[in-house]
Amino acid sequence: MHCDIVTQERSVFSGEVQYVSLPGSEGRMGILPNHSSMLTTLGFGEVVVRNKDGNEAYFAIGGGFAEVQPDKVVVLADSAEQAEKARAEAEKYMAEGVPEDPERYAQIQASLQRAQIRIDVARRRRRRSTMPTLGSTQKDQN
Repeated sequence: MHCDIVTQERSVFSGEVQYVSLPGSEGRMGILPNHSSMLTTLGFGEVVVRNKDGNEAYFAIGGGFAEVQPDKVVVLADSAEQAEKARAEAEKYMAEGVPEDPERYAQIQASLQRAQIRIDVARRRRRRSTMPTLGSTQKDQN
C-alpha cells in the first residue's frame, strides 16, 4: 500500500509500505494492506512505516489526521518545528509563567509536548533508517 506523510509546509515521506503504526487520539493503531476505510484524528507521538523488506522509518508528529483506504494511508500532520529550540523555549515559559492567557499557555504546553516527543524518537532511533525519505536516493543512504 502507499503511504504519504505531509505537513502544512512539505511532504515528509512518500512510498510503498507493508505496515503503518499511528498514534491515534484514542491509542496506537496498526494499519495493514486492505484495511477498512476510515478517517481518524491523531495524537502526539510516533508514526512507524515498514516496507516489504522489514526496514522501518520513524516520524514524530504533533497531532493531525489520517485517512486510511485499503491501498493507501495519508497522514496529515501538524507542522513540525526544531525540537531542541522549541523545548527550551516552552520550558522557559512554563518555568517563568505566562500572562493569564489560558490559550497561550495551552499552546506552549502543546509545543513542549511535541518537542519532547521528537527528542524521544530521535534518541530511540539513533541508528539511521534504511528506508529513504521523499527526495532521497539510494546513493544518499550510503
